[in-house]
This record gives sequence, structure tokens and C-alpha cells, in this order.
Amino acid sequence: MIAAADVYYFKEWAVAAAILFDDWRSERPSVEVRQYVTNIEPYTPGFFYKRELPCLQKVLEQVKNRFEIIIIDGYVWLNSGKRPRLGAHLYQLLGEKIPVIGVAKTKVKEATRAIPILRGRSGRALYVTTVGINAAVAAKYVESMHGRYRIPTLLKKVDALCRDPKYV
Repeated sequence: MIAAADVYYFKEWAVAAAILFDDWRSERPSVEVRQYVTNIEPYTPGFFYKRELPCLQKVLEQVKNRFEIIIIDGYVWLNSGKRPRLGAHLYQLLGEKIPVIGVAKTKVKEATRAIPILRGRSGRALYVTTVGINAAVAAKYVESMHGRYRIPTLLKKVDALCRDPKYV
């Protein structure tokens, strides 16, 4: 299965969400999980992973050993693989066995190896970086995901799940 995970921060807490789906073209997830997280780290520029990684870890524990690849919102590497970002740290946390695909909505100058992809009629690219999987292959997977718009349907879904605090 394929996983997608994201985190949304409220004032003093966060909600992490993960979805699992069977195929890159899937319209609906097979599994949805959310995790309320307290004691979150403050945001520190350049060290965002220190805030996000513990949240992702908690939600992914709910679906442990059920996915073979994971997509995150953000970058895996900057500076041609010299500066690890959230995705590289997640890869390490997962024992360097589960490929990580980072899909970023904003171009970062230092992301020199990010592969830009256009989806739908949008003229604004998404930027794909990876670890554990060929970046060009991963970019094709993301391009093929369900949805007519820039952001694939299931990436919108996981974002919406973590933004909704009602389940708490």
C-alpha cells in the first residue's frame, strides 16, 4: 500500500493524519487515521523536521508495516542531497527501508534536484524530491494520481483530515 501523511498545527497542539491507498490512481483511501499530538516542538527555521517528525511518527505507528512507500508534504533534500529535510529524516526514522516522496507546493531555490510537475490546467508546479526511489519514477507516480487539479485528490484528503480538530 501507499501512504500519505501530513500534520497541521493548532495553537498548543497538532493533528497528524495518514491515509493508505492501493493504487496511484485511487480516488479514495482504504484507511484513514488521525492522531492528536501535544507537547509539540516550537517552529525553528531550518529545523522544521524536529517539530513535524514526532507527529508523523505517532500517526504512522497506527498503520505500521502496512505501507511500502510514503508521500509527505514538503522536501526530502535540498542542495543536491546535501541538506536533509523532513523526508530524509523520516526515511531514517523508518529504518531506511521505506521510500519517501516529498511533494512541495513552493519552489525553494536550494532544491536544485527537485522535479517540477504540472497537473491539471495549473501553470504552477509541484516539486518532487525523493529518497529510496528514483525521483523521475516518483514524479510520474505523483502526476498519475487521481484528480483534475494541481493537488492530487488524496493529498488534499490527508491535508483536510489533519486540519479538522472535531474528532478530538
